[in-house]
Amino acid sequence: MRRYDFVLFDADNTLFDFDRAEHTALALALEEFSIPCTLQTEALYLSINGELWARLGRGEVEQEWLVVERFAALCRALGAEADPAALNRRYLERLGEQAFLLPGALEVCTALAPRCTLAIITNGMAVAQRGRLARSPLAGLIDRLFISQELGATKPSPAFFRPVFDALGITDPARVLVVGDNLSTDIGGGAAMGTDTAWYNPAGRPRTGEIVPTWQVTRLEELLPLVLPKA
Repeated sequence: MRRYDFVLFDADNTLFDFDRAEHTALALALEEFSIPCTLQTEALYLSINGELWARLGRGEVEQEWLVVERFAALCRALGAEADPAALNRRYLERLGEQAFLLPGALEVCTALAPRCTLAIITNGMAVAQRGRLARSPLAGLIDRLFISQELGATKPSPAFFRPVFDALGITDPARVLVVGDNLSTDIGGGAAMGTDTAWYNPAGRPRTGEIVPTWQVTRLEELLPLVLPKA
């Protein structure tokens, strides 16, 4: 018995340890451009990047502009004379090499793959997301990878989710579970399409705003009885 036929996972900080990958890739990329990656520099980058991605989620900026602007803003703040577009390209290449999984990700996908269609839905960049999936043991378990850069729309917009549903042959949203760590883009986006949602919240953060997930889990293994309840 299963409750859902399709499980759509967010990538970053849901299946993949993005914080670790970002830290490693940023240090490698900055070093190649002779920019010391100090704790202060990394904190500055994270602040700039986080604000820009928040603006993307609100529909205020375009993703292709964002990924270059984050390094342009960083270079301006540091007084560095690196080419931000080239720095961004190198960072994404390095990011695609960092295929660190979060605890439980492999075990959960291994258990679900024979019973459900699994897919990744991400607002990331193609070179990084495809590189990480290809290098991870999830590559043989995840049926499809849907990336905002390739779809021309970002979560939580229905313009992102509709082609995903079409490609997977989803006709009944009630048979779909969207899993992610972001209340706005993952949980809000899934709910707007009529799916059930599972908010992955390992830190136990308080829920804010009006978006209410169907489920909340602190460990990925908690998804198994939700998707595959015992008869």
